[in-house]
Amino acid sequence: MSISEPLAGSTHERIKIVTNDWTSQIVMSNIAAIFFNEMGYKTSFVQLKTDVQWNMISRGHIHLQLEVWEGTMAAQYQKLMDNNRIIDLGNHNAITREDWWYPAYVEEKCPGLPNWQALQSCYGIFSKQESKGKGVYLGGPWEKPDARRIRVLGLNFIVERVSHGDQLWIELEQAYNNRKPIVLFNWTPNWVEYKYSGKFVEFPEYSAQCETDPSWGVNPNATYDCGNPKNGWLTKIAWIEFPNKWPCAYQVAKRINFTNELIAELVYWVDGLYLTHQQAAQQWIKTKKHVWQQWIPPECRRDSMTIYD
Repeated sequence: MSISEPLAGSTHERIKIVTNDWTSQIVMSNIAAIFFNEMGYKTSFVQLKTDVQWNMISRGHIHLQLEVWEGTMAAQYQKLMDNNRIIDLGNHNAITREDWWYPAYVEEKCPGLPNWQALQSCYGIFSKQESKGKGVYLGGPWEKPDARRIRVLGLNFIVERVSHGDQLWIELEQAYNNRKPIVLFNWTPNWVEYKYSGKFVEFPEYSAQCETDPSWGVNPNATYDCGNPKNGWLTKIAWIEFPNKWPCAYQVAKRINFTNELIAELVYWVDGLYLTHQQAAQQWIKTKKHVWQQWIPPECRRDSMTIYD
């Protein structure tokens, strides 16, 4: 069935899609916007850091977030879900992990890795002139309890944060080309794993108790003495009124579903081949029709939709 207008809903009020500061989330948001525009809805992007987005989406100032990672966002996500301020649009098939990561050659200078305890004796190889002998962990711009983890595990490290995720890969490439030791925030799915050989640091196994019960774990007096989840979920959320205002966009957003391989590929197009986010989104839609055609219900397809051409 093909119709000239989308199902009942607002075609004049813009769907505000949050964009964060990493590639897959931005490209995925562009892909969704193309679908929504083709169905007759208007869209706009609102660039926000992850720690700001929660209040905005709970109040309806933004409407859709397509990448909520368990490793960095579970607590805020659960709080809004418990208070009925957002709706969950379903998990992606992708399995996630976010944690400290190092290139494989670092093991030559730090025997015992990937066990985290090896860092207690080889922290000096990660030092910089301004770190006063302490090892430097290069963190992303997202909310993570890295400083607390360092403190409670007794690691002789400091955290140096970048302002944008892309800076991580600039630092990694420079270190990799010179075989310089580096330990930095990384995640999967991500294109980095296709270009560089490396491993995640294996901290004590994650448990929800690690974040709430000081008596749990290797430090009986503190929380966050563990790593991040190794098989984390990746989900999508929306403002509570999203289904009522934009029903066809809601139906599509529920069906959007990326695997690790699909995410890694579209990220590589940007970070490896230097396409723009919009170019990567357009290329993905053009080459992956067999994936996304099932995401658009027949009743939400318009006669004028050019993405099927």
